[in-house]
Amino acid sequence: MNQRERGFLLLTSHLGDPERKVLTVAQLRSLALRMRDMEQPTESRELKESDLTRLGFDGEFSERIVSLLEQEDLLDGYLARAAARNCVPITRVSEKYPQILRQRLGLDSPGCLWARGDVEILNTPAISLVGCRELSEPNREFAEAVGRQAAEQGLTLVSGNARGADRAAQEACLKAGGRVVSIVADSLNRVPPRNLLYLSEDGFDEEFTAQRALSRNRCIHALGRMVFVAQSDLQKGGTWSGTVKNLRFGWSPVACFRDGSEAVAQLERMGAYQIGLEDLRDFASLQMPDNLLW
Repeated sequence: MNQRERGFLLLTSHLGDPERKVLTVAQLRSLALRMRDMEQPTESRELKESDLTRLGFDGEFSERIVSLLEQEDLLDGYLARAAARNCVPITRVSEKYPQILRQRLGLDSPGCLWARGDVEILNTPAISLVGCRELSEPNREFAEAVGRQAAEQGLTLVSGNARGADRAAQEACLKAGGRVVSIVADSLNRVPPRNLLYLSEDGFDEEFTAQRALSRNRCIHALGRMVFVAQSDLQKGGTWSGTVKNLRFGWSPVACFRDGSEAVAQLERMGAYQIGLEDLRDFASLQMPDNLLW
C-alpha cells in the first residue's frame, strides 16, 4: 500500500474508533479540488497546516486534517485486524477501485471501500437490483429472474444484501452460478463467508446505521450498467430515494418492474422505463437512451 492510499484511509476511515472525526464526502471533495493545482509534498515532506491554509482552509480544519494524517500507528493496527478477518481496503486511488464509480460519481465516490471476497470481480460488467424488503409475489419473481438472468448472461449482480428483493436476486444469481457484489450497511464481521464479494464504506467493522444504508445506495446504482427496480414504495424508503437520486443525476438507466403501482408510474415520469419478465431474456436488447454500451 502506497502513501497516497494510506492518506485516503487516514482521512476517510474511523479505524475502529467511532469518535474519530473523519472527512465527509463533501469535505474530501473540497480537499481534492483545492489540492489539484497544489505542488504535492515529496515523500520526504509531509503535508503541513501551512499548505492547507494557503489553500484557503481555516486553521481548525487544517489542524484536523494534519492530525488525522499523523495517526499512522492506529492505521497499522486497524489494517492488521482487517487482514486477520480477510478484509482489504480499496481506496479511490487504488488500482482495483471500480472505474465506473470514478466515472459516474466523480469526487462524490467513496474515499475507500472495504472488501471481503474476490475483489477481481469489481471491474466486471454488472447490473444492479434494488427493491423493497416486503415484496409481492410477482415482484419477488422479477427480482429472482434478474439475478438468474445476470448469471446466465455473464454479468455480475450488484445489490445490497437486505431482506426482500436484494437477497432474492442474490440467491437466484448464486444458485445459477453467477457473480454477486453485495454492498452492505453493516460490519463485514457479521456477513457469512460465502462465494460473493461484500463491500462496505467507512470501515470493515462499522455497525449498521440508517445513514450508512442510504449512503451505499449511490454505489449500488452507479456500479451497474443499468438498475432494475423490483418494487418501490411511493415517495418513501431507500429504494425510492436512491432511484430518484439516480434519475436526477443520470448515473445509470433505470428499468422498473411493470406492476401497476403509482410508485412505478411516477418513476417512469422521471425517466425510468417499465418492463416485464419477458424483457429480461436479453439485457442487451433493452432500449435505453445511451444504448448501454453493452
